Amino acid sequence: MEMTTITARPGLSGLVTGIGRIAARGLGLRATAHEVAALLRDDLPGADILTPEERAGVPGGYVSHVLHAQADFSISAVVWQPGSETVVHDHVSWCAFGVISGIEHETLYRDMGDHLVEIGRADNRPGDVSGFAPPGDIHRVRNTSGEVGVSLHVYGADLAKLGSSIRRTYDLPIR
Repeated sequence: MEMTTITARPGLSGLVTGIGRIAARGLGLRATAHEVAALLRDDLPGADILTPEERAGVPGGYVSHVLHAQADFSISAVVWQPGSETVVHDHVSWCAFGVISGIEHETLYRDMGDHLVEIGRADNRPGDVSGFAPPGDIHRVRNTSGEVGVSLHVYGADLAKLGSSIRRTYDLPIR
């Protein structure tokens, strides 16, 4: 397995080892996402995994900091300003995430070909952890809290090479 230049920062080595063991088992996408989510439930780091500058985020938006990347998975921290949101999108791989601070309001959609249909909503609060995998992972995420949000995301892809976990964005009407 080829390693990229981004290696885990201090405080993530146990998580990296555990995720590596899960990824090496060759489970399906959903099973891997759920196993990694279970690991995050037991070992979700705090916001201090980021520097004070990283925790500040970017004015009016959100930013992703890749904390570890290798061929079969990456770990990133997303820092969300209050009210910031993603576009409607899906992902290139499985994902597991844990909310460290803020509230991530997630809206899920189904692609009907010429429009999207909302199929669910969830408010993910500090300590909440979940996992998902394509297909069926179309969503938009928004920080609905009044504080800067931080969440840890693990993707089954090398973000150092890809640059992003987003496969496709959707500008279809929502009905």
